[in-house]
Amino acid sequence: MRLDPQQLAALRAVVQHGTFDAAAVTLGVTPSAVSQRVKALEREVGQVVVRRVRPCRPTGAGEVLLRMATQLALVEAEAEAALRPTEAGPVPLSVAVNADSLGTWFRQVLAAVAQDQQVALTVLAEDQGHSAELLRSGAVMAAVTADPAAVQGCSVVELRPMRYLPVATPALVERHLSRGRKRDGLARMPMVRFNAKDDLQHEVLRRLDAPDPAVVHHVPSTEDFAVAVRLGLGWGMLPEQQLGDDLQAGRLVRVARGAVSVPLYWQRWRIESAALDRLTGWVRAAAVSGAARPR
Repeated sequence: MRLDPQQLAALRAVVQHGTFDAAAVTLGVTPSAVSQRVKALEREVGQVVVRRVRPCRPTGAGEVLLRMATQLALVEAEAEAALRPTEAGPVPLSVAVNADSLGTWFRQVLAAVAQDQQVALTVLAEDQGHSAELLRSGAVMAAVTADPAAVQGCSVVELRPMRYLPVATPALVERHLSRGRKRDGLARMPMVRFNAKDDLQHEVLRRLDAPDPAVVHHVPSTEDFAVAVRLGLGWGMLPEQQLGDDLQAGRLVRVARGAVSVPLYWQRWRIESAALDRLTGWVRAAAVSGAARPR
Protein backbone atom coordinates (compact mmCIF):
# COMPACT_ATOMS: atom_id res chain seq x y z
CA MET A 1 0.00 0.00 0.00
CA ARG A 2 1.45 3.34 -1.10
CA LEU A 3 -0.12 6.25 0.73
CA ASP A 4 -0.12 9.85 -0.44
CA PRO A 5 2.06 12.05 1.82
CA GLN A 6 -0.33 14.99 1.35
CA GLN A 7 -3.22 12.87 2.57
CA LEU A 8 -1.24 11.76 5.60
CA ALA A 9 -0.27 15.37 6.30
CA ALA A 10 -3.94 16.36 6.14
CA LEU A 11 -4.85 13.67 8.68
CA ARG A 12 -2.07 14.81 10.99
CA ALA A 13 -3.11 18.46 10.76
CA VAL A 14 -6.79 17.68 11.43
CA VAL A 15 -6.01 15.67 14.56
CA GLN A 16 -3.35 18.04 15.83
CA HIS A 17 -5.47 21.18 15.39
CA GLY A 18 -8.88 19.66 16.10
CA THR A 19 -10.86 20.89 13.09
CA PHE A 20 -10.71 20.80 9.30
CA ASP A 21 -10.75 24.59 9.19
CA ALA A 22 -7.73 24.93 11.48
CA ALA A 23 -5.91 22.21 9.53
CA ALA A 24 -6.58 24.13 6.30
CA VAL A 25 -4.97 27.27 7.73
CA THR A 26 -1.89 25.31 8.77
CA LEU A 27 -1.56 23.58 5.40
CA GLY A 28 -2.34 26.69 3.37
CA VAL A 29 -5.27 25.11 1.52
CA THR A 30 -9.05 25.29 1.72
CA PRO A 31 -11.09 23.23 4.24
CA SER A 32 -12.65 21.49 1.23
CA ALA A 33 -9.21 20.39 0.05
CA VAL A 34 -8.40 19.01 3.50
CA SER A 35 -11.70 17.13 3.57
CA GLN A 36 -11.06 15.68 0.11
CA ARG A 37 -7.59 14.49 1.11
CA VAL A 38 -8.87 12.79 4.25
CA LYS A 39 -11.73 11.15 2.33
CA ALA A 40 -9.27 9.94 -0.32
CA LEU A 41 -7.12 8.43 2.44
CA GLU A 42 -10.18 6.69 3.87
CA ARG A 43 -11.03 5.26 0.46
CA GLU A 44 -7.46 4.03 0.07
CA VAL A 45 -7.40 2.17 3.40
CA GLY A 46 -11.06 1.20 3.30
CA GLN A 47 -11.78 2.56 6.78
CA VAL A 48 -12.84 5.76 8.49
CA VAL A 49 -9.74 7.41 9.95
CA VAL A 50 -11.19 10.52 11.65
CA ARG A 51 -14.12 10.89 14.03
CA ARG A 52 -15.89 14.06 12.93
CA VAL A 53 -16.39 15.47 16.41
CA ARG A 54 -15.04 18.57 18.15
CA PRO A 55 -12.15 18.28 18.46
CA CYS A 56 -11.60 15.71 15.72
CA ARG A 57 -10.20 12.40 16.95
CA PRO A 58 -8.52 9.55 15.07
CA THR A 59 -10.18 6.14 14.87
CA GLY A 60 -8.16 3.00 15.53
CA ALA A 61 -7.09 2.94 11.90
CA GLY A 62 -6.44 6.66 12.06
CA GLU A 63 -4.07 6.23 15.01
CA VAL A 64 -1.94 3.81 12.98
CA LEU A 65 -1.79 6.26 10.08
CA LEU A 66 -1.26 9.26 12.36
CA ARG A 67 1.79 7.64 13.91
CA MET A 68 3.11 6.89 10.43
CA ALA A 69 2.42 10.46 9.27
CA THR A 70 4.16 12.01 12.27
CA GLN A 71 7.20 9.75 11.95
CA LEU A 72 7.38 10.46 8.24
CA ALA A 73 7.33 14.21 8.87
CA LEU A 74 10.12 13.84 11.43
CA VAL A 75 12.31 11.68 9.18
CA GLU A 76 11.84 14.04 6.23
CA ALA A 77 12.66 17.12 8.29
CA GLU A 78 15.83 15.58 9.73
CA ALA A 79 16.93 14.32 6.32
CA GLU A 80 16.50 17.81 4.88
CA ALA A 81 18.42 19.29 7.82
CA ALA A 82 21.29 16.86 7.16
CA LEU A 83 21.35 17.40 3.40
CA ARG A 84 20.67 21.15 3.35
CA PRO A 85 21.72 22.51 6.73
CA THR A 86 21.72 26.13 5.58
CA GLU A 87 18.30 25.95 3.91
CA ALA A 88 16.29 23.52 6.05
CA GLY A 89 13.81 24.75 8.60
CA PRO A 90 13.57 23.54 12.19
CA VAL A 91 12.63 19.93 12.91
CA PRO A 92 9.01 19.63 14.16
CA LEU A 93 8.57 17.86 17.51
CA SER A 94 5.27 17.39 19.33
CA VAL A 95 5.05 16.59 23.04
CA ALA A 96 2.38 16.31 25.72
CA VAL A 97 3.14 17.94 29.07
CA ASN A 98 0.94 18.34 32.12
CA ALA A 99 0.11 21.95 32.97
CA ASP A 100 1.96 22.01 36.30
CA SER A 101 5.19 20.76 34.73
CA LEU A 102 4.77 23.22 31.88
CA GLY A 103 4.36 26.03 34.39
CA THR A 104 7.42 25.04 36.44
CA TRP A 105 10.40 22.82 35.63
CA PHE A 106 9.62 22.26 31.93
CA ARG A 107 10.34 25.93 31.34
CA GLN A 108 14.04 25.03 31.41
CA VAL A 109 13.36 22.72 28.48
CA LEU A 110 11.69 25.57 26.60
CA ALA A 111 14.76 27.71 27.26
CA ALA A 112 16.97 24.98 25.78
CA VAL A 113 14.77 24.78 22.68
CA ALA A 114 15.07 28.55 22.30
CA GLN A 115 18.86 28.32 22.47
CA ASP A 116 18.98 25.39 20.05
CA GLN A 117 16.98 27.16 17.30
CA GLN A 118 16.72 23.91 15.33
CA VAL A 119 13.46 22.57 16.73
CA ALA A 120 9.86 23.70 16.17
CA LEU A 121 8.12 22.48 19.32
CA THR A 122 4.38 21.84 19.59
CA VAL A 123 3.31 21.37 23.20
CA LEU A 124 -0.08 19.88 24.04
CA ALA A 125 -1.16 20.51 27.63
CA GLU A 126 -2.59 17.28 29.02
CA ASP A 127 -3.03 15.78 32.47
CA GLN A 128 -0.15 13.46 33.37
CA GLY A 129 -2.64 10.63 33.87
CA HIS A 130 -3.92 10.91 30.31
CA SER A 131 -0.92 12.04 28.26
CA ALA A 132 0.11 8.46 27.43
CA GLU A 133 -3.03 8.22 25.32
CA LEU A 134 -1.67 10.92 23.03
CA LEU A 135 1.45 8.81 22.55
CA ARG A 136 -0.63 5.74 21.74
CA SER A 137 -2.67 7.66 19.20
CA GLY A 138 0.43 9.06 17.50
CA ALA A 139 -0.59 12.65 18.22
CA VAL A 140 2.72 13.33 19.98
CA MET A 141 6.24 11.90 19.86
CA ALA A 142 6.96 12.18 23.59
CA ALA A 143 5.10 12.92 26.80
CA VAL A 144 5.47 13.66 30.49
CA THR A 145 3.24 11.01 32.02
CA ALA A 146 2.41 9.37 35.32
CA ASP A 147 2.38 5.94 33.65
CA PRO A 148 5.60 3.91 34.14
CA ALA A 149 4.48 1.24 31.67
CA ALA A 150 6.05 1.94 28.30
CA VAL A 151 3.64 2.64 25.47
CA GLN A 152 4.32 0.24 22.62
CA GLY A 153 7.29 1.49 20.62
CA CYS A 154 8.40 3.93 23.34
CA SER A 155 11.20 4.11 25.90
CA VAL A 156 10.75 5.40 29.47
CA VAL A 157 12.89 7.66 31.67
CA GLU A 158 11.90 8.16 35.30
CA LEU A 159 11.77 11.79 36.43
CA ARG A 160 11.50 13.17 39.94
CA PRO A 161 7.97 13.25 41.32
CA MET A 162 5.98 16.42 41.81
CA ARG A 163 4.84 17.03 45.38
CA TYR A 164 1.61 18.92 46.08
CA LEU A 165 0.57 20.56 49.37
CA PRO A 166 -3.03 21.32 50.43
CA VAL A 167 -3.13 25.03 51.25
CA ALA A 168 -5.49 27.95 51.75
CA THR A 169 -5.44 31.50 53.05
CA PRO A 170 -5.37 31.96 56.87
CA ALA A 171 -8.73 33.74 56.71
CA LEU A 172 -10.37 30.81 54.94
CA VAL A 173 -8.90 28.32 57.41
CA GLU A 174 -10.03 30.45 60.38
CA ARG A 175 -13.54 30.63 58.97
CA HIS A 176 -13.97 26.91 58.31
CA LEU A 177 -11.40 24.89 60.27
CA SER A 178 -11.03 26.72 63.58
CA ARG A 179 -13.77 24.68 65.26
CA GLY A 180 -14.94 21.09 65.06
CA ARG A 181 -13.51 18.19 63.08
CA LYS A 182 -11.28 18.88 60.11
CA ARG A 183 -13.25 16.56 57.82
CA ASP A 184 -16.42 18.55 58.52
CA GLY A 185 -14.62 21.84 58.00
CA LEU A 186 -13.26 20.73 54.61
CA ALA A 187 -16.78 19.80 53.56
CA ARG A 188 -17.83 23.41 54.25
CA MET A 189 -14.73 25.06 52.80
CA PRO A 190 -14.81 25.92 49.07
CA MET A 191 -12.34 23.93 46.97
CA VAL A 192 -10.44 24.92 43.83
CA ARG A 193 -9.97 22.27 41.15
CA PHE A 194 -8.00 22.54 37.91
CA ASN A 195 -10.52 20.64 35.78
CA ALA A 196 -12.57 17.44 35.79
CA LYS A 197 -9.41 15.32 35.46
CA ASP A 198 -7.80 16.87 38.55
CA ASP A 199 -8.09 14.35 41.37
CA LEU A 200 -5.42 15.74 43.71
CA GLN A 201 -7.79 17.52 46.09
CA HIS A 202 -9.99 14.45 46.32
CA GLU A 203 -6.96 12.38 47.32
CA VAL A 204 -6.69 14.51 50.47
CA LEU A 205 -10.43 14.21 51.11
CA ARG A 206 -10.23 10.42 50.80
CA ARG A 207 -7.35 10.27 53.30
CA LEU A 208 -9.47 12.19 55.82
CA ASP A 209 -12.66 10.32 54.91
CA ALA A 210 -14.20 13.72 54.22
CA PRO A 211 -17.18 14.25 51.88
CA ASP A 212 -17.04 16.33 48.74
CA PRO A 213 -17.32 20.06 49.46
CA ALA A 214 -20.52 21.88 48.63
CA VAL A 215 -18.70 24.49 46.55
CA VAL A 216 -16.07 23.59 43.93
CA HIS A 217 -14.46 26.19 41.64
CA HIS A 218 -12.70 25.15 38.41
CA VAL A 219 -9.72 27.21 37.26
CA PRO A 220 -7.94 25.46 34.33
CA SER A 221 -4.71 27.47 34.36
CA THR A 222 -1.65 26.68 36.48
CA GLU A 223 -0.84 30.30 37.31
CA ASP A 224 -4.46 31.39 37.72
CA PHE A 225 -5.15 28.35 39.90
CA ALA A 226 -2.44 29.50 42.30
CA VAL A 227 -3.77 33.06 42.18
CA ALA A 228 -7.28 31.81 42.98
CA VAL A 229 -6.01 29.96 46.06
CA ARG A 230 -4.02 33.01 47.21
CA LEU A 231 -7.11 35.20 46.79
CA GLY A 232 -9.10 32.92 49.08
CA LEU A 233 -11.41 31.44 46.45
CA GLY A 234 -10.91 28.05 48.08
CA TRP A 235 -8.29 25.55 49.19
CA GLY A 236 -6.27 23.63 46.63
CA MET A 237 -3.19 21.54 45.97
CA LEU A 238 -0.20 23.67 44.97
CA PRO A 239 3.30 22.55 44.02
CA GLU A 240 6.13 23.53 46.34
CA GLN A 241 7.81 25.35 43.46
CA GLN A 242 4.81 27.66 43.14
CA LEU A 243 4.50 28.27 46.87
CA GLY A 244 7.77 30.19 47.19
CA ASP A 245 7.80 31.70 50.69
CA ASP A 246 4.00 31.80 51.06
CA LEU A 247 4.02 29.31 53.93
CA GLN A 248 6.94 30.94 55.75
CA ALA A 249 5.42 34.41 55.36
CA GLY A 250 2.01 33.19 56.53
CA ARG A 251 0.18 34.17 53.35
CA LEU A 252 -0.93 30.54 53.00
CA VAL A 253 -1.28 27.73 55.53
CA ARG A 254 -1.76 24.00 55.21
CA VAL A 255 -5.28 22.69 55.59
CA ALA A 256 -4.13 19.10 56.22
CA ARG A 257 -0.96 17.22 57.05
CA GLY A 258 1.04 15.36 54.48
CA ALA A 259 1.37 15.86 50.76
CA VAL A 260 0.53 14.11 47.52
CA SER A 261 3.47 13.07 45.35
CA VAL A 262 2.80 12.37 41.69
CA PRO A 263 5.43 10.22 39.93
CA LEU A 264 6.47 11.51 36.52
CA TYR A 265 8.04 9.71 33.57
CA TRP A 266 9.28 10.82 30.18
CA GLN A 267 8.13 8.52 27.40
CA ARG A 268 9.34 8.99 23.84
CA TRP A 269 9.23 7.14 20.59
CA ARG A 270 11.98 4.57 20.21
CA ILE A 271 13.08 5.99 16.89
CA GLU A 272 16.43 7.26 15.66
CA SER A 273 16.16 11.04 15.80
CA ALA A 274 18.85 13.54 16.72
CA ALA A 275 16.25 16.20 17.56
CA LEU A 276 14.27 13.86 19.80
CA ASP A 277 17.52 12.75 21.46
CA ARG A 278 18.37 16.38 22.23
CA LEU A 279 14.91 17.03 23.62
CA THR A 280 15.19 13.98 25.86
CA GLY A 281 18.55 15.22 27.08
CA TRP A 282 17.09 18.62 27.97
CA VAL A 283 14.22 16.98 29.87
CA ARG A 284 16.60 14.75 31.84
CA ALA A 285 18.88 17.70 32.58
CA ALA A 286 15.95 19.72 33.95
CA ALA A 287 15.07 16.82 36.24
CA VAL A 288 18.63 16.17 37.40
CA SER A 289 19.20 19.86 38.11
CA GLY A 290 16.37 19.72 40.61
CA ALA A 291 13.85 21.67 38.55
CA ALA A 292 11.48 18.71 38.79
CA ARG A 293 12.10 18.12 42.50
CA PRO A 294 9.11 17.09 44.61
CA ARG A 295 6.70 19.85 45.40
